[in-house]
Amino acid sequence: MTTPVVLVVEHDAECPPAPFGDWLAEAGCALDVRRPYRGPDLPPLTSYAGLLVLGGPMGADDDATHAWLGPVKELVREARGSGLPTLGICLGHQLIASALGGRVERNPRGQQVGLLDLGWTAAAPADALMGPLATPRRGVQWNDDVVTALPDGATLLAETAYGEVQAVRYAPAMWGVQLHPEVDAEVLRPWAEEDRGSHETRGIDTDALLREIDAARAELDEAWRPLAHGFAALVR
Repeated sequence: MTTPVVLVVEHDAECPPAPFGDWLAEAGCALDVRRPYRGPDLPPLTSYAGLLVLGGPMGADDDATHAWLGPVKELVREARGSGLPTLGICLGHQLIASALGGRVERNPRGQQVGLLDLGWTAAAPADALMGPLATPRRGVQWNDDVVTALPDGATLLAETAYGEVQAVRYAPAMWGVQLHPEVDAEVLRPWAEEDRGSHETRGIDTDALLREIDAARAELDEAWRPLAHGFAALVR
C-alpha cells in the first residue's frame, strides 16, 4: 500500500506541525512540509492525499506583506474543488475562511489565550471528522484574530460562550479549527516570550499559563490525537 502524503504549509519557523505531525505519522501518513516564507515552495496538489495549513503570526489578509498567502488561498480553493481532505489550524483556518469568501478580523474581546472549552454545536456530532470529538474537551487558544463571518455553505461546529468561531466544516472534506491542537510547551515558549509584555499589561501571568498548559499535556494528547488520526483516515 502506498503511503499517503500530506502537504503541510508552515508559515513560520516557530509554528511547526510539532505533535500533530507526529500523530499523523503514527497514523500512517508521510508529511511534505513546505516553508514558503523562505521562498517559492508551494507545489501542485496533484501528488498529495491531503493538505494541512498551519498557524502563524501574520494576518489572513496580509497578502501584500506575505507574498505566499495568496497562493495558499489558491491551493485552498483548488482543494475544495477537487475534494482533497484539508485541515486548517488557527491562521490556516482563517486563510480557508478568507479564501472562500468569509471574513477574518481582530477579535474585539482581545487575544484568546490559554486552555478553553470547546462549545460544540448541534451539527458537530454528525460531522465526519469532528463528530467523534464532540464531547467536553479543552484546547489551547493563542490568537488575536478570529473568523467573524463564515463563507457560504460552511457549517459551524464549535464556538465559545461568546460566539467566537472555534471549528468549522467549510466543505465536505475541508475543516478549520481556531485552537492549536499541534502545540506543546516547547512550541509555546517563544510565543509566550513575544507576548510577555502585553500579558503583563493585561494581568496575565505568562509563566503560570505555560505551566498550566504543560500540566495538561496528557489531557491534550488524549483530546487531539484523535483529530490527527481521524484526518489521516480520510486521506488514505
